[in-house]
Amino acid sequence: MSNLTSLNMLLIQEIKDLHHAENQLLKALPHLAEAASDAALKDAFSIHLEETKVQVERLEQITTILGVSPKGRICKGMKGLVEEGSEVIKGDGDPMIKDLALIAAAQRVEHYEMSGYGSARAIAETLGLDDVVALLQTSLDEEGAADETLTGLAEGYLPAAYGDTADA
Repeated sequence: MSNLTSLNMLLIQEIKDLHHAENQLLKALPHLAEAASDAALKDAFSIHLEETKVQVERLEQITTILGVSPKGRICKGMKGLVEEGSEVIKGDGDPMIKDLALIAAAQRVEHYEMSGYGSARAIAETLGLDDVVALLQTSLDEEGAADETLTGLAEGYLPAAYGDTADA
């Protein structure tokens, strides 16, 4: 972690972290979509890929507003979450159960992103950066909607999958 001497420096660090996290997702989401067996889950991953592209653009807008480069930080948390998702992708098993595991992995990612966007938004709000707040809130809302979509898909699968897991 760099030397944090101001809220502005903290905000810059958080934005750079989110930028790297979202770029990692740009690479991971197509693999999640390919691994999903359910068409609705494939679509959810593909739709979120397109949203993620726009979220990267928003973060780049923010770095322009702040007068910094978006590069220079590695998001280790997202790296670990993507690695966990890769383990699910490589695994074998019942397609419905695997889809549930993909949803669980994706929801961990969504919650991590919501935390990052929420924290950055709060810092930007404190600094009076209304334009930055609005951009972060838009991405935060999209992450929340993606999480709700995944929850809905999981809830649709669970009754059917429950009978298959009695031997677990």
